[in-house]
Amino acid sequence: MPLPDTMFCAQQIRIPPELPDILKQFTKAAIRTQPADVLQWSAGYFSALSRGDPLPVKDRIEMPVATQKTDTGLTQGLLKVLHKQCGHKQYVELADLEQKWKNLCLPIENFRALLQLDPCENKIEWMKFLALGCSMLAGSLNTAMKHLCEILTADPEGGPARIPFETFAYVYRYLSKLDADSAAAETESYLADLKGSLESRKNGMIGLSDFFILKGKFQKT
Repeated sequence: MPLPDTMFCAQQIRIPPELPDILKQFTKAAIRTQPADVLQWSAGYFSALSRGDPLPVKDRIEMPVATQKTDTGLTQGLLKVLHKQCGHKQYVELADLEQKWKNLCLPIENFRALLQLDPCENKIEWMKFLALGCSMLAGSLNTAMKHLCEILTADPEGGPARIPFETFAYVYRYLSKLDADSAAAETESYLADLKGSLESRKNGMIGLSDFFILKGKFQKT
């Protein structure tokens, strides 16, 4: 039997004091992230919020990128969100990573296609998954490394996008091994030359201008 309609006066309705700010932050996050499926994304947002986990929220609105190799839905901003959520772990469970991928409204078939590039069972090293994501965005190894630097750097946006050279070299070797046309000797020669050009700085860091902006012997496409 349906309950009778009940009339309440304004004095009887209690609004939780934290609700307005929660809704305000949620709305701002949705506008910045522009999810394709607001309900799916909202479920992930409030689930992460309730656990105190990093939220599936972009730092800023992204404009569509026409130069992506394929229209996968994946963007640098979304990869950065995943890095904020998973980057504190060396390895991530594939089931958890798949759910985070879904919460960002990304096609699950693209997630599975990404894993086929380097098949694994129950978990994957996070840095390798991030590298695979960068390669999905890029038309070349060099561009993939540019995305990696911009995601990992602690420099302000528009800055040199520096990361440790050891991290750069690790990811570069990994992606090169997945490329059947890339020779190990050529990769090592490239990294040795690049490291030599950086040694005078003695800070162990590499930025975009060291390999991407300057065209020449340190650029490999």
